Amino acid sequence: MKHLVIIGTVFPEPNSTAAGKRMLQLVDFFLEQNFRISFLSAATSSENSFDLKSKGIETFSIKINDSSFERLIAELHPEIVIFDRFISEEQFGWKVSEICPDAMKILDTEDLHFLRKAREMAFKQNRNSHENDLLNDVFKREIASVLRCDLSLMISEFEMDLLTNHFNIDKSILHYLPLFAEKTDSGRTFSERKNFVSIGNFLHEPNWQTVLKLKKLWPQIRKKLPDSELHIFGAYVPEKAQQLHQEKEGFLIKGRAANKEELFKNYRVLLAPIPFGAGIKGKLLESMEFGLPSVTSSIGAEGMNGNLNWNGFVCDDDSDFVEKSVQLYSDENLWTAKQKNGFAIVENRFQKKAFLPQFSLRLKEIESNLESHRNKNFLGQILQHHTLQSAKYLGKWIEEKNK
Repeated sequence: MKHLVIIGTVFPEPNSTAAGKRMLQLVDFFLEQNFRISFLSAATSSENSFDLKSKGIETFSIKINDSSFERLIAELHPEIVIFDRFISEEQFGWKVSEICPDAMKILDTEDLHFLRKAREMAFKQNRNSHENDLLNDVFKREIASVLRCDLSLMISEFEMDLLTNHFNIDKSILHYLPLFAEKTDSGRTFSERKNFVSIGNFLHEPNWQTVLKLKKLWPQIRKKLPDSELHIFGAYVPEKAQQLHQEKEGFLIKGRAANKEELFKNYRVLLAPIPFGAGIKGKLLESMEFGLPSVTSSIGAEGMNGNLNWNGFVCDDDSDFVEKSVQLYSDENLWTAKQKNGFAIVENRFQKKAFLPQFSLRLKEIESNLESHRNKNFLGQILQHHTLQSAKYLGKWIEEKNK
């Protein structure tokens, strides 16, 4: 039985974040491939963390800049190591390379953090994002991690294209593997559903800014649909969000969703005017699975529908967003047609059976030719050499300092 080690930034919370759901999809794939799995993280688990032990997965608490990790990884001796986002690779990648040089190193990007950072900076400066914004410090760190790994998993076609065509990253070290989804029973009909909904973990800055945007736009929608309400769900609700709760205005902060499936099946329209971000938006994909049309921004829809029609509307103009939200909520024929668009996107672009066989073959190809695969990635070899000389001794210095 082969051994996979996952080094997680956090313990996965699939009911709170799309990243948590993504991690469990990877876990399930490797379990189906008959891997033994160990999950390591320097973070602490919470009551909302998924019970990995229920899937037979060993969990270990690790420390940053501590030699105990070296002893643990030597004992585990995995064939494959997955780094959950580039930060994990920065912290532990050099130790894996030094102690388990034959282990295949995979970076699960989740989304491109430098892209999100660039867009966030432009948003806060109230301007459009420029190409030069991409060349930030996070870009240098994240691309270095991509180059140091044997394979990086890309969740968005847009981001795959950005790395290959704009930054000339070799496709041989990248692999497109999106979130997976399946069409389910659509739940209630148009007439049986009511109200608008929005959902997103409040700890994620784009989600918080989306709530603020909705607070601004909602009075205009409510004026045209006075009997409707907007219910906002999300984990880790801060006090500043609770203060936005106004029942008389129909703007309700609901907190963590107990059952997301029931939530998506009971509301009529999902609103997500996401101002910045990156990757695939889990809430928008889930809304398609459960037959819930949406109105979102171009950032929200990015990399999701390809050449297919959106399951609602994509609007970046505020007045257009309000108009389309009212229209979608009020027109049953339009709503039904948009719901079908969402099912088509799920069936044609996000079913796991379309991606996992190819991913399995890719892993086998790299595993059987690991040395030649690495030799072709000469920039990665250069970065690996310098990382072992710099990050290694910086880490050792910090470890000694902490003593």
